[in-house]
Amino acid sequence: QLQLVESGGGLVQPGGSLRLSCAASGFTLDGYAIGWFRQAPGKEREAVSYISSSGGSTDYADSVKGRFTISRDNAKNTVYLQMNKLKPEDTAVYYCAAATNNMRYVWVRWDLYDYWGQGTQVTVSS
Repeated sequence: QLQLVESGGGLVQPGGSLRLSCAASGFTLDGYAIGWFRQAPGKEREAVSYISSSGGSTDYADSVKGRFTISRDNAKNTVYLQMNKLKPEDTAVYYCAAATNNMRYVWVRWDLYDYWGQGTQVTVSS
C-alpha cells in the first residue's frame, strides 16, 4: 500500500521551531515532486512549499518565505519542512503530497498531486 506519513507536529510557542517529516512507505519518493500544504479550521487548503524530485528546485508561499526550508533525503525516503520563527497564523494541519509530474510551475495546484498523507497538527500558541 502506497502511503505518505507526516510527523513532527506539535505545540510550540511563537518564535519557536518545528521540523516536519514526510516519509513514504510502499514506494520510493525518488522521482516524485513533494508539496507541503496546510489547512486551518474554516480556511481553504494553502500551498506552503514545494521541492522537485531531484531537490534542485524549491519554492515557498510568500507567507513562509525566509522562515521555512524544505529539503529531501532520498536515501531516507523522507522530505522535511523546517519551520522557524513560527507565528500563531501558522497553526494548521500540515499535509505532504507527492506528484509524478513536473510541478515546478503548478505546485500550488493540490488537485495535481497523486498521494497524500494524513496530516500532522501544528499549533503555535503561548
